[in-house]
Amino acid sequence: MSRMTLPLAVVGLMWCLLVPLPSQAEEIRLNSIGVRGGVSGSSPIGKKETEYFQQYDVMANWSMPWEWYSASGWGVGTRLMGTVGAVTVAGDTAFVTTLTPGFVFGKKDGWLTLELGGGGALFSQHHFTNQSLGGTFQFVWDTAVTAKVYGGLGLGYWFHHTSDASLYGSDARGYDLHMIEISYRF
Repeated sequence: MSRMTLPLAVVGLMWCLLVPLPSQAEEIRLNSIGVRGGVSGSSPIGKKETEYFQQYDVMANWSMPWEWYSASGWGVGTRLMGTVGAVTVAGDTAFVTTLTPGFVFGKKDGWLTLELGGGGALFSQHHFTNQSLGGTFQFVWDTAVTAKVYGGLGLGYWFHHTSDASLYGSDARGYDLHMIEISYRF
């Protein structure tokens, strides 16, 4: 299996799982837009970072058609989040974009939610002064707690993990971020 086969298989699987049947297309809706930013922390999953990472991005969150909520409004839904932004490491800045399907647990109106998701990221640069991510494609895992604070405005905390999952060999290292989100929910 070549190095490109696995990322292409993951993207293909995500596409098949996330693209609804044409009869369900009207159920996909933009749920929120926002900005988030953060810095690398001292609790990496896997190998310790050798650089200090900062990442800032613009995000959009779509509600997907598969959900279950009780009459009280509590339950679980599915979402697809896309981001476009930049990661800065030791004076170098790289473009980064992510696509992350996931689950949202909490109130349907977004008053309080726990979000879990995993997907992929593409980087314009993957080698920095003292740390290599290994390649352009990376896997991401997000865990977030978000809440509405006033009208449609929301705040959130994200733990964002990026790594190659050993796709590019043992010398590649990922990074973990602690991020703060400011969003508007529709």
